[in-house]
Amino acid sequence: MTAVPTEVISPGRSILSRIADLRAWLFLALLLVFFEVWAQTRYGVTFVGNTYNLQSISIFATAPLLLAVGQTFVIISAGIDLSVGFTMGLAAVVSAHVANLGVSLLGLHPFLAMLLGLLSGVAVAFVPGLVNGWLIAQLRVPPFIGTLGMYGIARGAAFLIAGGMTVPVSNSWFAWIGNGRVAGIPILVIITAVVVLGMHYLLSETRFGQHTYAFGASRAAALRSGINVKRLTMRIYLLAAVCAGLAGALYSGRFAAGAAQAGEPLLLSSIAAVVIGGASLFGGSGTIAGTVAGALVIAVIEYGLVFINVEPFWQFIAVGFVIIISVLVDQSQRRLLGGQRDE
Repeated sequence: MTAVPTEVISPGRSILSRIADLRAWLFLALLLVFFEVWAQTRYGVTFVGNTYNLQSISIFATAPLLLAVGQTFVIISAGIDLSVGFTMGLAAVVSAHVANLGVSLLGLHPFLAMLLGLLSGVAVAFVPGLVNGWLIAQLRVPPFIGTLGMYGIARGAAFLIAGGMTVPVSNSWFAWIGNGRVAGIPILVIITAVVVLGMHYLLSETRFGQHTYAFGASRAAALRSGINVKRLTMRIYLLAAVCAGLAGALYSGRFAAGAAQAGEPLLLSSIAAVVIGGASLFGGSGTIAGTVAGALVIAVIEYGLVFINVEPFWQFIAVGFVIIISVLVDQSQRRLLGGQRDE
C-alpha cells in the first residue's frame, strides 16, 4: 500500500478527518444534550443525571455491543456476518437447557451448572463460526451468501432444540449473572466492558488485528505480504460467532430463559453500530471504540424515545436515518482524503 504524502493532506483536511472519525461520539453527545434538554423543559427531571437511566442504557447496549465487536472484525475484513443473531439465539437455548440439566440430571451445584451453561453457549457457537469461516475461506463463498445460509441453519436448529418455545432457567446463579451488581455496576456491563477492552487490544495491538486491517484493505496485497488469509478469515468468523455465543448465554441469565429468536432483532443493530462507529463497508477501516460509540448511539435513541413517550416504531426510522447519514459522511471523508476506490 502506498502511503499518502504528508504534503497532500492540508491542515484543514486533517481537522475535518478527525472530526469525521469522532462523528459517533459527537452525535452521542448531541443526543444526550437533546434528551436532557427535553427532560428538563418538558418533565422537570434530568435524563443524563439519572443513574437509573444511565444503567438502563448501558444494560440495553450490552447484547448488541457484544455482537458488534465481533462484527467489527468481520466488516474491517470487508465481510459481513448475517448469522450472528441466530447464533446468539442458539447459544441462549443451549445455555438454558444445559444449566437446567446440570442440576436436574447431573446433580451439580447451581453455580457449577451456571458455569457449564455459559461455557456450553459459547462452545456451541464454534460450530456456525467454523462453518462460516470454512465456506468463505476455503470454498470462496461470498460472505453474504455463506452467512445467510448459516442464518437459516442456526435459526432452525435453535427452534428445534427449544421445541418452538422459550426455555425457562430456574437457576439463581444464572439470574445473578444476568441481573446482579458489583459495587452498584451491573455484572452484564462489567463482562461486556472486559470483552470490549480485550477486543480493542486484539484489534489495535496485535498482529492479528494488523492482518485484519491489511486483508480488508487489499486481499491481493495481504497475500503478497505473506499473510495466511484463509486461516485469518476462519479466525475472524470464529471470533464473531464466539462473541454472539457469549451474548446468547448472558441473555439467558438476564431474562431467566433461553429464546431462539433472542438475537434476531439485534443483527441489524450490530451492523449499524459498526457503521455508525466509522467502519467502512468496503473494509480496511474501523475501531472498537467507534463501535462502542455506535452501540451507545442506538441504545440512547431507543431508550430516549421511550423516555419521551414516542411510539417505539419511530426507533427504526431514527436509527435508519443515522445509518444513512453515517455512510454519507464516510463517503464524503473518503473523497476528501482521496481514498475512495473505483470499483
